[in-house]
Amino acid sequence: MNLKNDLILRAARGEHIERYPVWLMRQAGRILPEYRAVRNSLSGFKELVETPELAAEVTIQPVDILGVDAAIIFSDILVVPEAMGLEYQMLEKRGPWFEETIRTQSEMSKITTDFDIEDRLGYVLDAIKITNKELAGRVPLIGFAGAPWTIFCYMTEGQGSKTFSVARKILYTNPSLAHQLMSDITDVTIRYLKAQVQAGAHMLQLFDSWAGILGPDQYAEFAMPYIKRIADAIDEVPLTLFSKGAHHSYGPLAALNCNTIGVDWQIDMTLARKLVGNNRTLQGNLDPCALYASDEQLVNSTKVLLKSFENRRHIVNLGHGVYPDVDPEKVKVFVETVKNFKL
Repeated sequence: MNLKNDLILRAARGEHIERYPVWLMRQAGRILPEYRAVRNSLSGFKELVETPELAAEVTIQPVDILGVDAAIIFSDILVVPEAMGLEYQMLEKRGPWFEETIRTQSEMSKITTDFDIEDRLGYVLDAIKITNKELAGRVPLIGFAGAPWTIFCYMTEGQGSKTFSVARKILYTNPSLAHQLMSDITDVTIRYLKAQVQAGAHMLQLFDSWAGILGPDQYAEFAMPYIKRIADAIDEVPLTLFSKGAHHSYGPLAALNCNTIGVDWQIDMTLARKLVGNNRTLQGNLDPCALYASDEQLVNSTKVLLKSFENRRHIVNLGHGVYPDVDPEKVKVFVETVKNFKL
């Protein structure tokens, strides 16, 4: 199917663009009343993730309502550890919770990598197929997965954490276990991402949400080799690598087989470009809290960001996911400001 708007794909590949493409992380859901109407009709978050028709519906909502240049499939990074054998719950006001964790060699028996992706994660693939059919080529569809280090954090800690000290402790006390588990996560993630491409994803993003809690040496040892394996395996569609908070990783990430480096809001875009170089696209990096400002302030902040770009290899986004209490009208102001900006 030919895409009517392939702007984000051209920007990722460094091809000619007539304007900057724009989308938001976590745009599928959270801020939209239309999303909450669907969500409130169900037993919980996981039912929505695991119901392809409804996941497709909320994936498309921001395209219709906010006018973004790409859809991102509504899912969760934690579907991978669940497929491997660690079931999770999404608790109200607490976030993800795992009854079982992996902290010792003997506990590795709780998980498996030898399974059919279609069998255990087919609901995500079906959601991608339905979404593409209903989008009818209006915009590209982004697929995604969590990076191995971030998934490792949840599989060992069992829940969200400010420090992930349990996960980090294993890096010091049992590095061989850490590498074994990270390697298993990587194997599954590669097969999962390839299946998303087969199902119709036009672009992929790898989210390393907890990259910033590791120092440069540990990130180089325990995270980068596995990101490299994934990047080397994905060559069918553009790939974005987003290691939140790990600014020291930007140069090494840009050296990998990828198209785009995601940039959080805690670094100046000029510095990010210096670290990454001119042969990769940058994605980001407006502070999500800028969407709480007045329309005038928001327009001004967005234009300051756009004017800071040193070349056209940019995809405009926030520096992280949109916060759930943001007014959708503010997002529209942000999106329209980007769309109306003259290159």
